[in-house]
Amino acid sequence: MVEHELNVDFEWQDHTGPYRILTDEQVSQYDRQGFFIYKDAFDAATIADLIAAIDPLEAQFEQEVREKYGGTAFIMRADEITFTAHLVTKSKTAREFTLNSFFRDICSDLLGPNVRLYWDQSVYKKPGTKDIFPWHQDNGYTYVKPQQYLTCWVALTDAGENNGCPVISPGIHRRGTLAHQMTRLGWDCIGDRDIPTIRAPVKAGSVVVFSSLTPHMTLPNTTTDEIRKSYIVQFAPDGAVVIGKKNGDNFSSLANDADRQYWILQDGATPL
Repeated sequence: MVEHELNVDFEWQDHTGPYRILTDEQVSQYDRQGFFIYKDAFDAATIADLIAAIDPLEAQFEQEVREKYGGTAFIMRADEITFTAHLVTKSKTAREFTLNSFFRDICSDLLGPNVRLYWDQSVYKKPGTKDIFPWHQDNGYTYVKPQQYLTCWVALTDAGENNGCPVISPGIHRRGTLAHQMTRLGWDCIGDRDIPTIRAPVKAGSVVVFSSLTPHMTLPNTTTDEIRKSYIVQFAPDGAVVIGKKNGDNFSSLANDADRQYWILQDGATPL
């Protein structure tokens, strides 16, 4: 494995308390392994409301991909796996969900006092999807600096080993962003290398909390009638910068889009 070309002199920053919501054990696991599971973060009613808000938006987007792009658009494949982004711009329910006190407390503990929403998207893995979603780091898709931001993988349905639960490779996050190669299924930073893995099955309402630098993948959905549904919400420190190329030219831009990268915490408090 080789570091990303922009990943120069990265040093993982361990966390110190006091913490609002997390235990020393959870934070220690996050620093050592790059993830932990927060069980039963959200009740069934909250998850049911969120699913009711997301389902029609996901179905509409999937139909657009079928009609306009022949069923495939970048890493999305209709009837197999869908990625419906920026739901907070379309759904009051999704927006309010990202502002839940649970996320504020997690962000305070792991990112600090000034935090914005960075990205949100649903990921629905459909029954009979035989492919994995490849090993990747979230910062390998779009390079953000500081590299060390936060992903919360919210299970909207039970996610098990038979329908596409996440799998984590522990410890590698401490190296920073790795170089990624594009495959037919998405960006990949591991290839055929033999690496340690931890499967992370979760019940609906639980959250897999991991770093933007934690290599992870999801298993196939071998069921015949279960859509594995998840909602991904990511948070970054205020001042985070997106770095990339557009039309062959280098660019950098602040991650502060007013519609979707709004404040989660300001000086440790709920924004007015």
